[in-house]
Amino acid sequence: MSQRYTITAALPYTNGPIHIGHLAGVYVPADIYARYMRMQGADVAFVCGSDEHGVPITLKAKKEGITPQDVVDKYHAIIKQSFLDFGITFDNYSRTSAPIHHETASDFFKRMYEKGKFLEETNAQLYDAEANQFLADRFVTGTCPKCGFEEAYGDQCENCGTSHNATDLINPKSAISGAVPSLKETKHWFLPLDQYDAFFKEWILKGHEKDWKSNVYGQCKSWIDDGLRPRAVTRDLDWGIPVPVEGADGKVLYVWFDAPIGYISATKEWAAREGKDWEPYWKDENTKLLHFIGKDNIVFHCIIFPAMLKGHGDYILPDNVPANEFLNLEGNKLSTSKNWAVWLHEYLEDFPDKQDVLRYVLTANAPEGKDNDFTWKDFQQRNKSELSDVLGNFINRVAVLTNKYYDGVVPTPNAFNEIDLKTLEKLRAYPAVIGSSVEKYRFRESLNSLMNLARLGNKYLADEEPWIRIKTDEERVKTVMYVALQIAAALSVLSEPFLPFTSEKLKDIFKTESLETIGWNDVTTQEVLLPSGHKIIEKAPLLFTKIEDAEIQKQLDKLEASKKANEAENAVAEPQKETIGFDDFTKIDMRVGTILEAEKVPKTKKLMKLTVDTGIDTRTIVSGIAESFTAEEIIGKKVTVLVNLAPRALRGVESQGMILMTEDTNGKLVFLNPDTDGVKNGETIN
Repeated sequence: MSQRYTITAALPYTNGPIHIGHLAGVYVPADIYARYMRMQGADVAFVCGSDEHGVPITLKAKKEGITPQDVVDKYHAIIKQSFLDFGITFDNYSRTSAPIHHETASDFFKRMYEKGKFLEETNAQLYDAEANQFLADRFVTGTCPKCGFEEAYGDQCENCGTSHNATDLINPKSAISGAVPSLKETKHWFLPLDQYDAFFKEWILKGHEKDWKSNVYGQCKSWIDDGLRPRAVTRDLDWGIPVPVEGADGKVLYVWFDAPIGYISATKEWAAREGKDWEPYWKDENTKLLHFIGKDNIVFHCIIFPAMLKGHGDYILPDNVPANEFLNLEGNKLSTSKNWAVWLHEYLEDFPDKQDVLRYVLTANAPEGKDNDFTWKDFQQRNKSELSDVLGNFINRVAVLTNKYYDGVVPTPNAFNEIDLKTLEKLRAYPAVIGSSVEKYRFRESLNSLMNLARLGNKYLADEEPWIRIKTDEERVKTVMYVALQIAAALSVLSEPFLPFTSEKLKDIFKTESLETIGWNDVTTQEVLLPSGHKIIEKAPLLFTKIEDAEIQKQLDKLEASKKANEAENAVAEPQKETIGFDDFTKIDMRVGTILEAEKVPKTKKLMKLTVDTGIDTRTIVSGIAESFTAEEIIGKKVTVLVNLAPRALRGVESQGMILMTEDTNGKLVFLNPDTDGVKNGETIN
């Protein structure tokens, strides 16, 4: 096992906060791995930072009428604090607007430029004449040339994961003005990926066929088999790192050239702060470089960035890129732009003491091999049936019984029987079982093994029944409780990578910090974890509290409100109906009326039976408004009535007209009210 690890987690775009999809795909598994490796005594540099030069940031700034710097400052602060509060243990969380990053990225480009590693070409790129701007990356949308998805971006299709150039899109459209772009010539520098074809076939197809995840290897193989092509590493933009060569005025480094260099600059920043040498973490062949990412970033971390590292010549290549698939939310794809997400900072406000519940659910349901779905009901259920009923129940039993029988002091065991010895033998095997899964990036499997240790403890207590035996065999109970306490102490250690806040609570309950440090491997090698005579806490707190139905409903209501608001914001007006003549229009008879009576139609959700004074008569109208209004709140309401609509039977009630209504931006029905000042029932509306 390598003793030095450089662990990177994908740099989040600062065009919005962090959501649970980011956590499940990247940051929780990366943190589990980093924590575990530190517990193994490895030298770990776990780095990340805000990606502040992406096109989504400039689009966000344009939409909100602020500067890109305003956008990145706002979200960098939110993201950094969220990670801290959630317990993600980055050794350094930096940002690509930092001077050290600008310097590092510029120097990296210049080194490759001086070595002749780029192609300089003038070619036609998409251009928006209305906005007076070239359309790179997410400034343009269109149909994916590979899968036919109609909302693909200019650099990537989020449906199939394919990366491409903006000019590859079918039916492109400007995301700025909506105009159909034209082609205009401009000069750019390209990374000739085709020149690295033999290298990738040897390094990936032969070298990592067995140790890389199948989704990662498969996507790389597809790219290589399709034939690698030169990729532009500069853009015509005014936001980003200026291209540091002559003749590049008005051009910046492509964000996917600049961003991964952020791992290097973040390591430099950390090393300078800690008084370390950064270079071994990126240049020593004995260092293991790992990139934790989502599947949409595979090509950038497995093809483009390695080509950059290879072209530069001074850096090691990634040992592994354990990318996850996507996490969906309540059956729909997570989306920052559509506000369909569970935002981390909001979760921490709503559930301030339940960081580990979310870590647990996201790991237990991690999209390691396929897309998975997060639901609030599953979140609630796992908290109860797994965390509370399994882990929490075992710890509570051990702590309560130890205090009840022995005043909180670990008893001295008597002779161990076969069941005790087998239980202790199984206990000592768990660090290797859990660790093996972590080292293979099987985090769901490793978490399940941790929970199996708690299940082992529960079964042992259930079989031995110390609460019954205490009446007839006190000496046997001392041994039972001693064994159970060893399992509890092991859980306080082995849970740390997965449930760090719970691990701290366990260490407080069993006061393991007052002993010599119990490390990961000590669970296997030490016969005694909690010695006889050691005193635990007098009254242990509950590890996991119940999550009420009302709390879950609040989250579901929030999602529903987001969905409606997004639908309203992106609603497209219905096309004009068939043209009618003036004579047709004059046939419509609309009058001002007043609702006199209202009652819900039985056995229906939407229908309301109304009695309306139209000024010319009093009539019955059935209207589908019962989900938006109560009967009481609309009595006396003046309304617009279409009075000469042919009668129609609805659920056995003849409706003699129609109330005119529309919907507001939240999807709520709104009456088209006439001006009530001096307007009488029966007045015509012309």
